[in-house]
Amino acid sequence: MTAARTRQPSLRTRSQAARLFKALRLAQPVPQVELRHRTALQLLIATILSAQCTDQRVNQVTPALFRRYRTAADYAAADHPELQGLIKSTGFFKSKARNIIGCCRALLERFHGEVPDTMEALVTLPGVGRKTANVVLGNHFGKPAIIVDTHVKRVSQRLGLSASGDPERIELDLQRVLPPDEWTAGSQRLLLHGRYVCLARAPKCPACGIYRLCGWKGKQTR
Repeated sequence: MTAARTRQPSLRTRSQAARLFKALRLAQPVPQVELRHRTALQLLIATILSAQCTDQRVNQVTPALFRRYRTAADYAAADHPELQGLIKSTGFFKSKARNIIGCCRALLERFHGEVPDTMEALVTLPGVGRKTANVVLGNHFGKPAIIVDTHVKRVSQRLGLSASGDPERIELDLQRVLPPDEWTAGSQRLLLHGRYVCLARAPKCPACGIYRLCGWKGKQTR
């Protein structure tokens, strides 16, 4: 692919971005996080496990995990080898087990075993960065939160919503063009669009609902 074909479009104005997100909303009226959970703690643990792993794989692991460990205290007291065995198929299981136990010990020590509902508090927990915090804030607590993962990064660049590769910069760029009450749903729509349509290596451009609005020079012709 030539340099001309991979050049990114100029950044969208708010009105141009609004048209993009309106089209995405028609394709995905109610975007949902695909990690299965019932509580804030379950979503937090599932999101930690989802690093470098698919949501589908995490959802295969969490039923047994959530039956075994029900509270932050349960995870904090977990036997490392046993926890590692339950999450092994998600990859990087040693560091994930260490982070989960450390995270839940911090919940007990600083937050009475409850998952906090602020970015400032969440990112102090072991294994929790802005992406994980935003997943929990937006999808459990209903707070405005922009999730930036590899899919959101790719789609944001291709659609001219951000020219950066830095997740925090992308988050700020999306905040610029989306009203706060659309941050969670809007970023979730970008995530799902990247996961199922705007794929990294073989984007499904002929099936794309925003094809006409896409200025990416690398898109396939219909």
